[in-house]
Amino acid sequence: MGRSSFTVLFYAKHARAFKNGHVPLYVRITVQGERAEFSLNQSVDPALWDGSAGRVSGNTKQSKEINALIESVKMEINTKRRELLQDGKQVTAENLKKAFLGIAEEYPTLVKTFEEHNERCKKLEGIDFAAGTVVKYQACLKQLKGYLENWVKRKDVGFDEITPRFLSDFEAYLKTDGGCRHNSAVKYLANLKKIIRIAQANGWMRHNPYATLKFRLEEVDVHYLTETELERLRNKHFKIQRLEAIKDIYVFCCFTGLAFSDVKSLQAGDIVELDGMLWIKKRRRKTNVMSSIPLLGPAQEILRKYEGHPTCETKGVLLPVPTNQKMNAYLKEIADLCGIEKHLSTHTARHTFATTVTLGNQVSMEVVAKMLGHTDIKMTKRYARVVDDLVKKDMQKVRMKFGSAICAS
Repeated sequence: MGRSSFTVLFYAKHARAFKNGHVPLYVRITVQGERAEFSLNQSVDPALWDGSAGRVSGNTKQSKEINALIESVKMEINTKRRELLQDGKQVTAENLKKAFLGIAEEYPTLVKTFEEHNERCKKLEGIDFAAGTVVKYQACLKQLKGYLENWVKRKDVGFDEITPRFLSDFEAYLKTDGGCRHNSAVKYLANLKKIIRIAQANGWMRHNPYATLKFRLEEVDVHYLTETELERLRNKHFKIQRLEAIKDIYVFCCFTGLAFSDVKSLQAGDIVELDGMLWIKKRRRKTNVMSSIPLLGPAQEILRKYEGHPTCETKGVLLPVPTNQKMNAYLKEIADLCGIEKHLSTHTARHTFATTVTLGNQVSMEVVAKMLGHTDIKMTKRYARVVDDLVKKDMQKVRMKFGSAICAS
């Protein structure tokens, strides 16, 4: 990378001549074609100013004093440039001017940049960002503020203060005072990394504090409903309308694999007919990847049940989906009433579709990945390891052919 273009020019501004005929002297700093100028607070007889040399001609005491001042200013500007470079700060003409004049430069800071990022995400919610993504960034900022206030004893820090140690301490805070488990802490660190990339792209920091650190997610058990549990839930009917609706929405997700944000925004235009079959053709809000899902019988029944529902009519959607918080709260109540000792959420419904409904019925991994809208089949493979029924069904043919294994004595 070549050295940046940098010049300091002293010139007389003839357009602003004083009544006595003298002209004021100015300093012009140029960095990479960008200019910034300010007055030297000196004036000279235009006949004595040597524009090509940037100096005053003659040997008078005044000429010597002005020329000495010019050399001093030039040296000071060069010193300020070196200081900015050493501090890892951006060298611009305006920054050099402010540094020389002693004007405090307000450099971007971590919390302020994070707040601006979140405000921008909020404005683009539903356009470039899913609602869940906005919530995650807001939660990460809240944890970061807690870390700074309680552990660093500061409200904000500059980007030059963010080191590998800063990140490691933030991880420790998340797992202790922040009340996070390992995977949640890693996800928060990944969210913070987005802000660091913004700072690097703008030239606010030259080092990468993540370069020497590795944060890995731990393997977790995928919770899903078995075929028996799913049927128990389907056959359960609630007199309380809100519980019946939540149960139906959950079952619909079990037979389609839709995530919460996708089922909440499901519209009539997302249902298409191909070769006599109904399909959901919808881009995932989270990844913008197209999901192609055949509408199975149980899912079609639920859609017919809520045709003309007031909430659906008002919002222009197919199902009366409440907020994620309300849905999860009602699902806990439903699980208790159905005797299901598992944590029900839209995540477990999606897992149920991947395991019990599809992989457990010999649907290929590639097809399941397409229906789930996964960008990488590796994401789908994590479901296969929990489906013991797959092994049982495959081995049943072997048992029928060779009989039961004989245990060695």
